[in-house]
Parts: sequence; C-alpha cells; structure tokens
Amino acid sequence: MQVRPISPERLAELLADRITALPGAGERWLRVAVDGAAAARPGDLADALVEPLRLRGLPALRVSAGGFLRPASIRLEYGKQDPDAFHGLWLDDGALLREVLDPLEPGGTGRVLPSLRDPVTDRATRAPYTQLPPGGVLLLDGALLLGRWLPLDLAVHLALTPAALARRTPPDEQWTLPAFARYEAETVPAESADLTIRADDPRHPALVEHD
Repeated sequence: MQVRPISPERLAELLADRITALPGAGERWLRVAVDGAAAARPGDLADALVEPLRLRGLPALRVSAGGFLRPASIRLEYGKQDPDAFHGLWLDDGALLREVLDPLEPGGTGRVLPSLRDPVTDRATRAPYTQLPPGGVLLLDGALLLGRWLPLDLAVHLALTPAALARRTPPDEQWTLPAFARYEAETVPAESADLTIRADDPRHPALVEHD
C-alpha cells in the first residue's frame, strides 16, 4: 500500500477522471458516494466534483444523506446520544433507495428527490423532484454509508485516524465516536470503498493506493 499526497484541486480532477472512465459514463446514470464523518468534510469533496464533471460533459446532482434521516421518534428512541442508534438507525436506507438511488437504475425515471426531511426541524423539506439528465452523475455524501448494500458505481471513503477524528469532532458530537469505531471494525470502509483518501488534514489529502 502506498500513500500519495495530492492537492484538493488535483484530487477533484483525478476523481472526475475516474468517474468519466466508469463503464457507461455519459450514456447511463452513475451513482457516486463520498463517505466520511462530518469531520472529514465529505460534502466539500462532493461539491468540488460538480464543475470538473460538467466540463467533462457529465451533469451532476448533489444529494446529502443528512436529508434522509429517519424521524426523530425512531432516531432518538434510545436517547439523543446513543452511538449504536446513530450507527444503525439514523439513516433511512429505504427512503434513500426509493427516492434517490433506485430511480437511477437502468429503465428508471431519473426523477430524484434531493432531500426528504430536515433533521433539525424533523419536518418534510418539501423539496421538489429533480430530473437528472441521461448520462448524469449523482453525487451523494454522508457518514456511515458503506456496508448497507447501496447500489453505487463508485464509493470514495475519506479516512481519519481516531486521533484526528476525535480532534476535529465538536465537543457536543463526541458521543458519536464509538459509532465510527464500530464502523471501522465491522465494515472496514477503507477496504469496502473503491477509493480511499486520507483526510486527517483537509488541506493536504492523500490518496491510498493498494499494490
């Protein structure tokens, strides 16, 4: 295994090239996930891919998994700071499949719901459906996405050491750290992902290359 430092700008270009080289790129819908704890800023990387993909002729649609959390009555059934619930119950996998991923299957409609529920107000966002053009790319970001059998064409994992994760996680979210430790132990996202990026310092990412 080799770890190669890379600039954020070059990383976005490299990933855009990788997406463009996927089978059927430009002809069918592609589903790409950027997985990582909030401290790793997966949304920032997903956002950075939109323009490089556009320049390569691939329209992109951004969706955050945070807009597809289960209702608070389910998420918080075991309390507001239960790491096991955060690990396994918070994300509404069914809604994410139904409203985002399945419509982009071959023969699907291409109609994607960008968000379902506001996690702060616990109310429906009432976001309108968006039509992703044929050959478009869905860019999904979020935490704890791998190991859920989500149909993805490319999965990118932003890895943090336990020390970096603890240092960059706000005090009021430190209770989530055991959930990420469990994710590392049970899912092993660095092996489940197609690409792994070390993101201990977001200004200086590093590409993990397996021999």
